[in-house]
Amino acid sequence: MTTGGVTVGTLLWEPPVDIRETTRIGRYLAWLESERGLAFADYAALWEWSVTDLTAFWQSIWDFFQVIGHEPATAVLDSAEMPGARWFPGATLNYAENVLRLPGFDDDDPVVTAYSQSREPLTLTARQLREDVRMVRAGLRSRGVGAGDRVAAYAPNIPETYVLMLATASLGAIFSSCAPEFGARSVIDRWSQIEPKVLVAVDGYRYGDKDVDRRAEITTIRESIPSIEHVITIGYLGGDGDWAELTGDDPLEFTPVPFDHPLYVLYSSGTTGLPKPIVHGHGGILLEHLKILALHHDLGAGDRFLWFTTTGWMMWNYLASGPAAGAAIVLFDGNPGWPDLSALWELVDTAGVTYFGTSAPFLLACRKAGITPPASGRLRGIGSTGAPLPPEGWTWVYETIGPDIRLMSLSGGTDVCTGFVGGVPLLPIRAGVITSRILGARVEAYDGSGKPVVGELGELVISAPMPSMPVGFWNDTDGSRFREAYFDVFPGVWRHGDWITVDPDGSCVLTGRSDATLNRGGVRLGTAEFYSVVESLPEIADSLVVHLDTPGDPNGELLLFVVPADGVELDDALRGRIARELRAALSPRHVPDAAHRVDAIPRTLSGKKLEVPVKRILTGTPAGSAAAKGALANPESLNAFAALYRERLSAASE
Repeated sequence: MTTGGVTVGTLLWEPPVDIRETTRIGRYLAWLESERGLAFADYAALWEWSVTDLTAFWQSIWDFFQVIGHEPATAVLDSAEMPGARWFPGATLNYAENVLRLPGFDDDDPVVTAYSQSREPLTLTARQLREDVRMVRAGLRSRGVGAGDRVAAYAPNIPETYVLMLATASLGAIFSSCAPEFGARSVIDRWSQIEPKVLVAVDGYRYGDKDVDRRAEITTIRESIPSIEHVITIGYLGGDGDWAELTGDDPLEFTPVPFDHPLYVLYSSGTTGLPKPIVHGHGGILLEHLKILALHHDLGAGDRFLWFTTTGWMMWNYLASGPAAGAAIVLFDGNPGWPDLSALWELVDTAGVTYFGTSAPFLLACRKAGITPPASGRLRGIGSTGAPLPPEGWTWVYETIGPDIRLMSLSGGTDVCTGFVGGVPLLPIRAGVITSRILGARVEAYDGSGKPVVGELGELVISAPMPSMPVGFWNDTDGSRFREAYFDVFPGVWRHGDWITVDPDGSCVLTGRSDATLNRGGVRLGTAEFYSVVESLPEIADSLVVHLDTPGDPNGELLLFVVPADGVELDDALRGRIARELRAALSPRHVPDAAHRVDAIPRTLSGKKLEVPVKRILTGTPAGSAAAKGALANPESLNAFAALYRERLSAASE
């Protein structure tokens, strides 16, 4: 298939012959051979072992990375049954202790470098980071925070938030963050479920050239959540705050906790109903992030790791584990498109970033805007997530940044706080194709009867447990909500909710959410390939497609919504061009029955398109019930769909 003038599968990068000598996964393979007597001819054999001999694989990750533990485990995995698999029973450790070991760092080496549109850049060395965590830990402890208590941060991607998370974890307390662009209602929906004892919040922030005051929201949050006993304010916008008072003289210590002791609570997007409070554990997150950051992203000593994210997205937690793998991290807070889309690329150059993580929509927007990133001698890897990256996005990276870049398209989820399909240095990179399934992630495609299929579209499932699968949902005492979320379709197998094709060589193509499937005449069509074609047109800035069932018509109704580029009108000529492109690139079934202009496509705060809420609105659900507006980046965008529903209803009654 060709989209945007690029053929899916076009070879873009091949591993050099010395790849096993120059990468961390190569050193891991050598270690497996010398220490375990295990030799693997290729990545496929290594992956197969990692998802078959779970005990040996995950013990090897613990040992290879020399995880600091206290009490030893009585087993690696007491049962592989899902849900309910329990990893490393009896073991105790602490996530923060393993991060602050800072392998490869000297005391004066920078570990955290922070850039912001609200204040001047800031750097924390290894010594400063440990000291800041020590002080904040002491301040929390003096306010009665101990193991199991919750500490909440209404704060952006800045060093204080990072320090607070590590200090909280060091005590065995439980961390939760919301980005300050979340409205008070969205924050209350999340934190009223976990009842935090301490709230740390910024007074406001600058987004591009706009100041955003958050003091009123802090007051509302505090008044609405009775469990909050202490509020500490970071004077991030106005300069006034009592963050410096969160200190004390206690030494830096780490409370040993069980492997599955809660580390932090992340949340589902919350676009429909209350966000699910997803509890992640110390040990599972540590092992998972060490594995993927070091062996797949190839991060380690000398690296500077930046992923553009807010504290409301799991990629912040992902970035936060960088120092555990030996990589310094670069934080950025602000508008990534201000003053234009070259701003982040210039930061990559300025900060000496070696690995830059971003989203597929950002890369595609840069391509469409004609951005040419400045040459950066240090950049060697780019990560893309948040949505499938179409082939033209891959080729843009290689044409504008350079042929030696290792581009990884990563897909996973907040549910596991990682990616389970992505890339690996041992394999070639091809346009529009996710290179591999991640080690330890037994990803398969299931047909409707629950049987694995290869080379065919199926439901993405994980058929063996992973340590970073959630400990559970908060307050889900009988586990019913957890089972319903992941195990209601295929008993004993995790169903993730995406469509995937797994090819015989283990590479993958994701084609969108299975709950947003376009089903015309019994043929399933993925939304991702649809967007790849439509948004490759220079006249189209953004798009969204939904399929509505129509009684008596097996094809139903396919509706396309587009945001035209500046100065472009959606006229019959453009509608015709869209139809011709879809028919030629995909099939006649992909041609929409109608195309409508809208000013904006509704997205979550992390940038995901909201096909399902739009479908609900167009079938009669009020906009306020179809999506929680506080979880949206642009809630006003729903109004156009509500208006269209009313128009269609009126026309049908005439």
